[in-house]
Order: sequence, then structure tokens, then C-alpha cells
Amino acid sequence: MKQLMLSTTAVVALAGAAFAEEVRVYNWSDYIDEELLTKFEEETGIELIYDVFDSNEVLETKMLAGSSGYDVVVPSGTFLQRQITAGAFQKLDKSKLTNIENMWDVISDRVSKYDPGNEYAINYMWGTTGIGVNVDKVKEALGDDAPLDSLALVFDPANMEKLQSCGVHILDAPSELIPAALAYVGENPDAQDAETIEKAEPVLATIAPFVQKFHSSEYINALANGDICVAIGWSGDVLQARDRAAEADNGVNIEYYAPSQGALMWFDNMAIPVDAPNPDAAHKFLNFIMDAQNMAAASNYVYYANGNLASQEFLEEDVIDDTAIYPDAATLENLYTTTPYDARTQRTVTRMWTKVKSGT
Repeated sequence: MKQLMLSTTAVVALAGAAFAEEVRVYNWSDYIDEELLTKFEEETGIELIYDVFDSNEVLETKMLAGSSGYDVVVPSGTFLQRQITAGAFQKLDKSKLTNIENMWDVISDRVSKYDPGNEYAINYMWGTTGIGVNVDKVKEALGDDAPLDSLALVFDPANMEKLQSCGVHILDAPSELIPAALAYVGENPDAQDAETIEKAEPVLATIAPFVQKFHSSEYINALANGDICVAIGWSGDVLQARDRAAEADNGVNIEYYAPSQGALMWFDNMAIPVDAPNPDAAHKFLNFIMDAQNMAAASNYVYYANGNLASQEFLEEDVIDDTAIYPDAATLENLYTTTPYDARTQRTVTRMWTKVKSGT
């Protein structure tokens, strides 16, 4: 018995030694194959502490307050730019990132709009913001000629009044919904002046009473289960919902549409906070993610496009060949990007969004 106790103690000691080092990662919910997390620990001996969030605003609050305690975080493009300007991140030591040669120059070039020279971040995933539709329920509510690929589906209150009975969720993301509303009324979605931005308010305020929930992750399961019939959401999330419904064989038919008026092209990027407790382990995690097969495994799991060209040979056909994930040239031409609001405009946007959601 004593010998067994010694062996157990030795095992515990060895396990403690194996995980003497740790790295803390803060990523979006439902956004990685968890087997990759285990693989990283096994390959490096570094304990991975992995937490999740579901809005850029939540992440930004932590980053701008400082002392987040995280080694790797995943902001989207405009938020990345604003946080770089605020001094929230440290420059990457690319000598520690041997897999950076796997990155896709097309995507890196676009991300450089937010991170000049790609000095502070690597692209993890990218995609579009569009419309997830339970095709059968929407056609039942609106008829066979329902405008499935148009922002009118959700921004025309006559449609929303009919759709509220089957349920509509919208992202809790003003930096994405305000540009979409502007695109719908024919304005520049990347408008930076308050006068133009305020034209989005009546569009959003008019439909808000018909929205079941403003949330940035719950719509995945709600679509998959048939609990709602429409969501304005991120491409990969909607495709996850589509595939979960297909796997459950529950008769729910989900499709994703990039709006004909134009869709936001967004980029989620991995960066290292300036006060990261373990920047060396953070670089090891980034390099691990940039391995072509690891990055492919992540995309195959979450159904998002990634910024890693070398990964494409390892992508499953239903990922690389799906134009909802990797858009064709015509769709790419119709995508837009946005730039961060300045502090004054951001306050206008925040007030507007709070007013829209509260109905006051």
C-alpha cells in the first residue's frame, strides 16, 4: 500500500512538472476543435487555460482596462486596430513563429488595414456577416418569394412582423449591424460621420420589437433546433447550425446568405496582450495554430475560412468547396470592410445601440 502511495505521489509530481508552465487563451465561444487544445498540451507540456467570450465589446473592456491575465486573445479587425492604437498588444517576435510562412498573403494584406505590416497579430478565421434562414419556416411565413438573400428579410418591418412568430435572433454587435442597416438604405456602410450613422437608427429601432433576442452565440443552437427561423449572424456559426441540424436529422433546413446589398467581411485575429504573463508560451500557441494541419482541423470543425494558405490542402471538401465559407470571386467583389469609429462616434454608436435594444 505504501509503495502504491509513493507511485501515485510520483505521478502527481510528474504531472505537476509537465504543466509547470501555462498559457491562457481567451477566444470566441464555439470556435475551435477542443482536440487541438489537448494536442497542444501533449506536444508542448504547457497547460492551456482556455476561456471564451461572445462579443468584441466584452473583450475590449478587458483589454483596455489592462491586466487581463491572458496570453492570447482574439479581437476582430476594427477592434484590433483600436486596441493596437491604445497600446494593448505587444509586437510579435516572428523569429519564434516558424509557421508564419503558411499564412495567406491575400488575407494578410486585408488584415494589414487594421494591423499595418501584420506586426501585432495573425489571422485566425475570417468570414462574412449575413443571414441564417430556416428555409421552410420562412417560406411558410412569407411565401415562396421570400427575399432570402436580401437585408429586406429582416430590415423590412412588414416581414419581421410575420417572422416574429417563428423567432428572429440578431447579433449583439453594433459595429456590424449599423453598417448593415446603412447598406440597406443605400448609404456607405463604412460611414464615420454621425449624421450618416444616425440613419441606421430608424431601420434598427423599427424592427427591434420583433426581435426575440440580441445575442452573439445562442442563435447557433436555436437555428439548429428549429427554435428560431432567422438570424443575422456570422457565416461559420450559421453553417455550424446547418450541419448540426443535418446530423440530428430533425427536418430543419438551414441556409446561409450573404446579403445582395453587400456583406461585411470580418477578420478574427490572434494577438498577445502587452502585459501577457507568458509571452513565450503565447508565441508557441500561435505557432501551433499556424501549423497547416492544425489550422485545417480548426476550420473543418467550425466551418469558417482561415488565413492560412498551406492549410487548404487539408480542408475537407465541404469546407473548401462551399462558397458560403470560401466565397467565389463575384461574392468577394460585393463584400465590404469597416474601419474603427473614433471615440466620439463610438459613444454615439453605443448610445444608439442601447436605445435600439431597450426600445426607449
